[in-house]
Amino acid sequence: MKILINFLFFFFITSNLNAVNFTLKKIINLNEPWGSTFINDQELLVTEKSGKIKLINLNNKNTKIIDHNLKVLEYGQGGLLDILFHDDTVWVSYTEDRGNYKTSTSIAKGNFNKTKIVFKNIFQAHPPIDSPYHFGSRLAIKNDYLFASVGERGQGMIAQDATKHPGSIIRIHLDGKIPKDNPKFIDKKDWLPEIFQIGVRNPQGLTLSPFDRKIYISNHGAKGGDWFGEVKKGENYGWKILGWGGTNYSGTKIGPKWKPGFTKAIKYWVPSIATSAITIYKGNEFNEWNGQALITSLKDMSLRKIDFRNLENVKEEIIFERKIGRIRDIQVHPKNGKIYFLSKESLWIMEKV
Repeated sequence: MKILINFLFFFFITSNLNAVNFTLKKIINLNEPWGSTFINDQELLVTEKSGKIKLINLNNKNTKIIDHNLKVLEYGQGGLLDILFHDDTVWVSYTEDRGNYKTSTSIAKGNFNKTKIVFKNIFQAHPPIDSPYHFGSRLAIKNDYLFASVGERGQGMIAQDATKHPGSIIRIHLDGKIPKDNPKFIDKKDWLPEIFQIGVRNPQGLTLSPFDRKIYISNHGAKGGDWFGEVKKGENYGWKILGWGGTNYSGTKIGPKWKPGFTKAIKYWVPSIATSAITIYKGNEFNEWNGQALITSLKDMSLRKIDFRNLENVKEEIIFERKIGRIRDIQVHPKNGKIYFLSKESLWIMEKV
């Protein structure tokens, strides 16, 4: 009975409109997993912060370590971060040692191979910084564009300096080339050519909605001020002019929650929940959630559902909290719609009873 309790939890969730009966089940143990991506309906690629890439067969639970040539530095909050599979190609974001104790959030691309992936860098955040904090970083693909979130490395107002990458959302082509319609080439002549939006702090959620085809993001605030919002070309989320409702860890005030001239988030959290990964749900398993955002958190270890289809009446529901530990990533099965989570030490599946 004790083993069963450790591996299988049953919950009955009731909202005003629906009752959802589901289970959470541990699949395998991992070591600080960070990112995940389906390569088909049976296999999942997972990164571990230490630098390992693992291929997991969801049917028989077999796990294979895939060799690679990246020189990942596990440093503070950094290490091997997100991973994305598309058309037999793999992209990863990671912490790169740039020498003299300085590191950057970098992105590499390689052809998928189950034995070894040979990666080549297609982006390095400039400048490299001596800091163990706020690397970001999530990846999302829309058409021929790769979007990536780059944390501000704990440097605050660097997020307002568009001559530097930290604290921004970048958009490049899948091969690393720079789109000719990025903001620099339209009306932001001083911006670095890869930058699509500025003013973020530590964005660890990024996803493409399969419904409206927009890119959405979640971001860690300081002491309060986490948020979920839309990525918008050439705009500014305001860090560290704005505090998004939070304060510095010392308790001192940062700035207003929002003011005109800056991008306004869809949803804010004060106090912080430590937002991590996000997805816009589309699937059969929980079809009543289609079109709504699912947001995971580290601090309160929760899954939250955000109905933002009416921006004048955004609704939040906590699906569960403090059941599987700190939740780092979320994926929806491409065929059946079951939901997979990476916690600090495990891969989990959520499905209806």
